[in-house]
Order: sequence, then C-alpha cells, then structure tokens
Amino acid sequence: MSAVITLSHLRFGYTVDRPDVLGDLSMAIPGGTITAILGPNGAGKTTLLHLILGLLTPLGGEVQIAGRPLPTYGRRELSRQIALVPQAEHIPFDFSVLEYVLLGRSPYLGMLEMPGEADYRVAQTALETLGLAALATRPVTELSGGERQMAALARALAQEAHILLLDEPTSHLDLSNKGRLLQTLQLLAGRGVTIVFTTHDPEMAVLAAHYLVLMRRGQVIDSGPLEAVLTADRLSATYGAAVRVERIADRPVVLLDPSSLDGS
Repeated sequence: MSAVITLSHLRFGYTVDRPDVLGDLSMAIPGGTITAILGPNGAGKTTLLHLILGLLTPLGGEVQIAGRPLPTYGRRELSRQIALVPQAEHIPFDFSVLEYVLLGRSPYLGMLEMPGEADYRVAQTALETLGLAALATRPVTELSGGERQMAALARALAQEAHILLLDEPTSHLDLSNKGRLLQTLQLLAGRGVTIVFTTHDPEMAVLAAHYLVLMRRGQVIDSGPLEAVLTADRLSATYGAAVRVERIADRPVVLLDPSSLDGS
C-alpha cells in the first residue's frame, strides 16, 4: 500500500537554538487507512500534525503529501487535500452550527462567493452523519465541549478532503459520541480517506487504528501494523512505565503493570 504522507528526517524546534521538539523523524503513512500516533503528553504529537498541515515550518527535512513536497501546494489546493480537527479552537464569532460547518466549504468557493445549494447539502449531510442536525441553528458558543468537538469534525467532513488529521479527538467526548466518532472514522476509511489521529490513550488506538506510530520526546519508537507494534516492551519504552498487553474477547487491552506501583 503506497504512502500518502511521507516524512523524511524532519526536525523542528520552536526556537532555532533549541530544535528539540522533533529530531530526525522519518515515517510513512499508508493511504486509505487509520493511523494512530500514540504517546505521552509532550511527545510532539500535535506539533507533528501542524507540520504535516503546513502550519509550522520544519528546521530540516521534508514533508510530502501524495508524492509532492508540501511547499509545492497552494493553500487552497492543500485545503482540498487535508482537513484538521483540532483538540480545541477559539471561535471569535457567534456562528450557528450550520454556519460553522459551512466554513469547511471555503476551499471550493471563490473570493466573496457565498455557499450555494450544493454546499448546504454537503454541510447538512455532515451534521446528520454525526447526529448534530438538531443543533444546526444553535450558536457554537453555547455548545458543550463534546458537542463543539463533534461540530469541528462535521466541518472537516464538509471539507471533503482526502486526508483527515485529528488531534486527541475523544478528549471531550462521552461514550455515545465516542462510538459515533469511531463509526465515522471507519466509514471514511472505507471510502478511501486517509485518517491520522493523535492520542495518549492506547484504548482509542486499539479501537480505531490499522497502523500505529509510537512517539516519545520527539522521536518515533516504532511504527507499523497495530498488532505488530502494540507490544508490552514497546509501550513500556514509549510511556516510561511498565505495561502489559492482554487479550480480552480477542482484542488487545493495555494495562498498567501492578508490579510497577508497589514502590519496590
């Protein structure tokens, strides 16, 4: 399966004299699959997503999207390729949920062009897919954290991009919305969309991902098919704590090793 996102010797730091957020990072993300980037807080996962999207510029190395270097894309063309669902977002205007989701149609509209009937249909379908149709007229600022996160996903769906990036997508979701999110990700992957999400929760990776990337302190510990990478040794190295991987109902379950808590 060919790679849709390729990172080669990527280096990044928020100050030039301290390029230590990501160091010589290389990986390939296969197309049409769900890839989880798993690691503890501070591993560089969000920074990596922002580099893939072009929101940050690497100090070295290269990002390629669909075989092309990232800088060769114009902003509008890139927005038709990649959509981002951030972990949190400041919304300065009192948009209704429908108006907010319609922002996902911006890459397909000309300057000062208003959304047309087809754009409204796409936005409405996104709301219905995520169970948000009843909230279409409600101001986004009045939504709960979980509802706002689902609205951000609806906006990304309306963007109809080939690659979907999600930053800690279940951090504010209850069990019902988490289940709806997982169903949506599987549906999109079935349609050929490449999905990459960050998480610090191994359970989310197990439930959703086909491929797994383990990160710690700006480095890739390992990457590959989920079942091959999800081992006790690799996860222990990733989190700096002893963990076990058991199988329950023929599914891997990651547990903290009780022996690491006895203080001995």
